[in-house]
This record gives sequence, C-alpha cells and structure tokens, in this order.
Amino acid sequence: MGTPSLLLLLADGRFPAGAHAHSGGLEAAVAAGRVTDLASLEAFLAGRLATAGLVGAAFAAAAHRVAMPETVSSAHPARSARPSGAPAGSAARSGALARLDAELDARTAAPALRAVSRRQGRALLRAGRTIWPDAPFADLPATPGGAHQPLVLGLLCAAAGLSRVETATISAYGTVTGAASAGVRLLGLDPYQVQALLVGLADACDGTAADAARAADDPPERLPAAAAPLADIHAEIHATWEVRLFAS
Repeated sequence: MGTPSLLLLLADGRFPAGAHAHSGGLEAAVAAGRVTDLASLEAFLAGRLATAGLVGAAFAAAAHRVAMPETVSSAHPARSARPSGAPAGSAARSGALARLDAELDARTAAPALRAVSRRQGRALLRAGRTIWPDAPFADLPATPGGAHQPLVLGLLCAAAGLSRVETATISAYGTVTGAASAGVRLLGLDPYQVQALLVGLADACDGTAADAARAADDPPERLPAAAAPLADIHAEIHATWEVRLFAS
C-alpha cells in the first residue's frame, strides 16, 4: 500500500525523470505571442489540463489497472474482485500495454510530441527500474524509442502501491506544474503569483484526475482523445529550433 510520502515523492518535479527540461509547449506558445502574462498563462494551463492532461492521466490510470487488476479506483488502494476484462499474467499485461501504447500513439498527432513522450518514458523507466527492480517493466512494449511516459508512470505508481486516482493525479498535476514553472523562467513572472494560479487550478486538476481514473475502466479504444491542434503545430515548430531553453 502506498503512503502519502510516496505520492508526494513521485509528484515532485525533482524526481529524476527529466521533467524539468520540458515546458509542455509553453516555450513555443510564448515565442508565438500567445502567452504573454499571468492571465494568458492561466488559460494555457487550463487548456493543457483539459486536453493533454486528461489523455495522459487516463492512460496512466489504465496502465495502473493493467499492473494491478484487483485494485479499485478509489482514492486509497483497496482490494476487490478483478474488473471484467482486466488482464492477469505477464503475457496478458504485455498485450494490454501494447494496445494502450498504440492507442496513445494514435492520439498524439505531432511526431515531435510522440518523441517527447517516449523520451520522458525512458527517463522515468530508468528511475523506476532502480527504485522498484521487481516491477513488471519488462512487460512494456518494445517499441522504437521506448514506451510512452503515461504507461511507465502507471506501472511505476502501481509498484509504489498508489491507487488509480493517485496515479491520475500525479499525471494531471505534472501537466500543469511543469509548464507553470517554465512560465516563471520564460516570462519573468512573479513565482508567488504563479503558485497562486496553480492553487486556483487545483480543483480542476483533481476533477481531471477523477475523470481519468473512471475512464480507465473502458477499453483502450474508448479512452479520452481530447486534442489541441495548435499545440501540435507549436511542437513541430519548436522541434526545428537550433537554440531553445527547453527540450519541448
């Protein structure tokens, strides 16, 4: 069973998974003049939470369900009968995770964002294998570039004993906090005001996590597919820059 400290540890931006090197698309949005101040940063974060945040959290929760098929989706881990259709055993896990990886790939239209997700997945996997060497990371799909980050996060949180909702919360939280931190550096914003902005988004973050955890009971093909075409365009443009502060 997970502990509050483990939840905080995995949500911490200092966890060695390379999240600090990414702006969540904010650097390109700032360069395009679409984010210029605190108000536009808030709108950017809310939009990111409703799109990439929901999708990533749902897939992380679904991967957690694959790793812990007997765990219900409450805020605290508890045991229950295996949900209908939940996989059991390494072969079944491998197949289920491969389906999730393919579905998340289909939902990530920009090649640059697919590469970023897999790069972050590799970084998170290195940390996970060191901390929880007995976790079933070997069941992740052996795709070029590695598995998508939300899938790795789901298995890592399962290994830590966290619940499905806690897993989705960590994912949704990271979607907004990384970009918010980048906003301080890119725009020279008051960090206290940015933190106040994040406090204002806390209820939306929790709601997104709850929605994602519930969605994880659906087949992979029916998981959320919210899209942000402008973010995809910005990601492709950002990937062509020779000089940039953030990797994405």
